[in-house]
Amino acid sequence: MATTLDVNGKPTAVEAAPDTPLLWVLRDELQLTGTKYGCGIAQCGACTVLADGQPIRACVTPLSAVGAAKITTIEGLGGDHPLQAAWVKHDVPQCGYCQSGQIMSAVALLNANPRPTDADIDGAMDGNICRCGTYQRIKAAIKDAVGAPATAPAQPARA
Repeated sequence: MATTLDVNGKPTAVEAAPDTPLLWVLRDELQLTGTKYGCGIAQCGACTVLADGQPIRACVTPLSAVGAAKITTIEGLGGDHPLQAAWVKHDVPQCGYCQSGQIMSAVALLNANPRPTDADIDGAMDGNICRCGTYQRIKAAIKDAVGAPATAPAQPARA
């Protein structure tokens, strides 16, 4: 079935069944491979993209549910978003697999709340799993991107 999606600000024609997950349309049809497949059941956040500015899990969102929503992927940020610069500054990624989903969730947070509290950040990022455990660096990068003081991760106590 032919469908036109608005992806990263461009109308894009795709040929896929209505029940095809958006993730596979992005990766296989449009070659936008920055969005990752993690768990396939919307639990890890690696596949997070924005639909009209709201984070969605592309692995469980069928093409038919997208409609006229404006889809933004990590590629749509262009590499120069303040969060991407903060991610580099704070050396957030280790393996990097979850990072596009983490960044897209953080973009949605800052678009909705440009001065988030620690609790706001925790709530918005809940459900984005980082197997490498870089959560403190993620939080510091988000704070840095909005000019808030970024706290350093706690150092382990010495015995």
